[in-house]
Amino acid sequence: MIDSTTLDFSLRIFVAALLGGLIGLEREYRAKEAGFRTHFLVALGSALFMIVSAYGFEGVSMGNESRWDVSRVAAQVVSGIGFIGAGTIIFSKSQNVVRGLTTAAGLWVTAAIGLTCGGGLYALAFIATFLVLLGLEAFNIVLRRLDKHRDGTRQSASSNEEEGSELNV
Repeated sequence: MIDSTTLDFSLRIFVAALLGGLIGLEREYRAKEAGFRTHFLVALGSALFMIVSAYGFEGVSMGNESRWDVSRVAAQVVSGIGFIGAGTIIFSKSQNVVRGLTTAAGLWVTAAIGLTCGGGLYALAFIATFLVLLGLEAFNIVLRRLDKHRDGTRQSASSNEEEGSELNV
């Protein structure tokens, strides 16, 4: 029989994987560098690191004046995700453009959501996931509208140029 602590920890990693997977699905749908599997694994791994950090060493004695600092593992997760995220960022010198920043930021926040689930703060994790998805989708809608506006402006400018050239001929 599984004890209540194991069930609680299992729920934490399950929720982390679910929320990370939701963000990953959005990125996969947009055909971005890091998709479902990457975000799923980042959130799951972050939750596991948080659980192990906070509860994995309970039986180990450190003496009367010492105690475990669980924030140290969380800080290392942030550093590790920074390394992975840096690998998704690409600078194209010829086009003078940086790509992959949103993917790197998505991995970073997915790790934070995983740590949040690992800490048992489910409401905060769900709210953060909602905000991430809202931000990604809202930004995409704004970009599409700007592209339509820009395309419409270009099209009317080229029509005006064509009309003007016909008058001059």
